[in-house]
Amino acid sequence: MYALVDCNNFYASCERVFRPELNGKPVVVLSNNDGCVIARSNEAKVLGIPMGAPAFQHQPIFEQNNVAVFSANFALYGDMSNRVMNILSEFVPSMEIYSIDEAFLDFSGFSLHDLASIGEEMRSRVMKWTGIPISVGFAPTKALSKAANHIAKKFPERTGGVYLIDNEEKRLKALKWLKVEDVWGIGRRHALRLQEMRIRTAFEFTQLSDKWVKDVMSITGLRLKMDLEGKSTLQMEEATNRKSIATTRTFDGNYTGFEQIKERVTTFAVSCAEKLRRQGDCCNSLMVFIRTNGHRDDQPQYNRDVVIKLPFATNSSIELTQFATAALKTIFKEGHGYKKAGVILMDFTPEDNQQMNLFENRNVRHIRLMKALDRINSSLGQQKVRLASQEPGRVWRMKQERLSPRYTTNIDEILTVKG
Repeated sequence: MYALVDCNNFYASCERVFRPELNGKPVVVLSNNDGCVIARSNEAKVLGIPMGAPAFQHQPIFEQNNVAVFSANFALYGDMSNRVMNILSEFVPSMEIYSIDEAFLDFSGFSLHDLASIGEEMRSRVMKWTGIPISVGFAPTKALSKAANHIAKKFPERTGGVYLIDNEEKRLKALKWLKVEDVWGIGRRHALRLQEMRIRTAFEFTQLSDKWVKDVMSITGLRLKMDLEGKSTLQMEEATNRKSIATTRTFDGNYTGFEQIKERVTTFAVSCAEKLRRQGDCCNSLMVFIRTNGHRDDQPQYNRDVVIKLPFATNSSIELTQFATAALKTIFKEGHGYKKAGVILMDFTPEDNQQMNLFENRNVRHIRLMKALDRINSSLGQQKVRLASQEPGRVWRMKQERLSPRYTTNIDEILTVKG
C-alpha cells in the first residue's frame, strides 16, 4: 500500500499558522514580484479568484471581500515543509518527497496494521506539531493513492481527511468520480484530447485499449493506466541530485546598464554554485540569458542566451562568476531595458572524481576557500560573506509589499508573544 500525503492549501496554511485570526477567512499568496495568485484558501476559491490571476486585476475583489494577501515567503514555506516531511518520515522506512507539500509513503509490509488509524495519527501529529492540515489517501498504487487523496480532501466531513481504496468496489467508485483532467499524470494536452473523445472520467480512461494508450501517450501513459487498474507500475523514486541548477529572477524595474546586469548575474552564479557544492558536484557548462520586458510593446525587444563549455569542471563561486560574466559580455546589447536574467549550470560530474586537464585546471585553493565561505554563511546567515562584485547587503530586489516575517528561519523576525 502507498499513501499520498498532501498539505491542504499549503502556502495559505503556513501564513495562518502565525496568523490564526485568518482561519475561515479568504487568503491568497502572490508570486515573485507580487505578480499573480499562486495559492488560495478554500474561502478565496469560493470568491471565484482563479489560480494565476493577475493581482492588479483582482485588487477590487481583494478589497471588497477583505482578502488577506501575502507575498510569497519561500523561506518560511520551505522550512515548514521540512518540518512536515520530517514528521512523516517517522511513520515509514521509505518516503518520496514529491513536491514542497506532497509526499508518497511506502506502507509495504503494513498489511496487519490499521492504516486508517495511522492516517489519523499522521494528521493529528502534523497538525499538533506544525499547525499544517493534511489529507491522506491510501491505495495499492501511487496513482490510486493520489485519487484517494482527492477524495479525502474533497469530502473532509465524511472522510476525516483520510481515505482508503482497499477493495475493488472503492477503486471503481473512485475512478468513476474522478475527472480525467484531475488524474495525476494526465497533462492538459492529453486531457483535452480525451475529452474530445468523450472520455470524461478516470474509469473511462482505463477502458481504452492498451495499444491506443501506448501509441498516443507513450509507455508512461500505459503505466499510468495500469496503475489506475490496480497493477502497481509506478515505483517509489529515490532522491537524486539535480541534473541542472538554475537561478533566474525578474527585476524590480528595467535595467539598462551592463554593470547592473553584471551584478545580478554574479549573484545568480554564486547562488547556483552554493547549490552545486551542497550536492557534491562540479559543472562543465553554463548558460546565461537576458530578457527584455515582453509586455512592453512600446520598447525594443531583445532576448538572448549563450551556453559556454568550461575549460575545466568547477563549483567555485569565483570561477563560475568569471565564466558567467564573460558569457554575459557576448550577449549584452546596449539600448535595451532588461527585465529578467538567469544563470543555469549543466553537465555535472562528482566533485571527488575529476578528470584533470593538461594545461588548465580549477584553482585547488578555492576548494578550502569555498568550504570556509559556506560554513560562515551557514552559521551567520545568507551571504554574509560575499564576492566584491556583488552589491553589499543585497540578495535580490523583488517587489514584496505584503511579505510576512520569516518566523522560523530568522531570529530577528521570530514571533513576539506579549503577556
